[in-house]
Amino acid sequence: MLSLIGIIISCLWMAHTGDPGDRIDVKHVDPDKVFLLIDKLHHRLYVYEDTRLLASFPAVFGSNDLSDKMMAGDRKTPEGLFHIIAKRYDKRWSRFLLLDYPNAADYQKFYARKAAHVIPERAEIGGGIGIHGTWPKDDFVFTYMQNWTNGCISIPNEAIRQIYEIVKIGTPVVIKRSIP
Repeated sequence: MLSLIGIIISCLWMAHTGDPGDRIDVKHVDPDKVFLLIDKLHHRLYVYEDTRLLASFPAVFGSNDLSDKMMAGDRKTPEGLFHIIAKRYDKRWSRFLLLDYPNAADYQKFYARKAAHVIPERAEIGGGIGIHGTWPKDDFVFTYMQNWTNGCISIPNEAIRQIYEIVKIGTPVVIKRSIP
């Protein structure tokens, strides 16, 4: 009985953490039900179709400081609810999924921080945040969870190619510091 419980826990853990070699059966996914969930603390990007976990991939971010993005140039990855607003092939990073950062919630946080003098009066909010692959042959960044972007989310090139096929303009993306 004890070993059965261990097997079940292991299966649930793998269902949540996935494997870097996860493959998405792109032909059998409804893009209208897909959303992405990103856990900065655990360096994971989860792909869901409705409530079903399709895959999980390693992810790296901007700064090693995993707190919320404050302003342009801080290299932090923003937290909140975003949507994909553009998809494109990219010479450097295979594919690029542009997010709607900054959105209304981001502007609200930004102006509140300015008013509280948490960030400089002349600070700008920034933009151009998205999900993309990495330089060819640079997958070692996922082995060492080496954050290197200017605030974007970087995942292995094979992962971004799969995700690119099943997301559409408007796909929701939730970015959190940590998912319990």
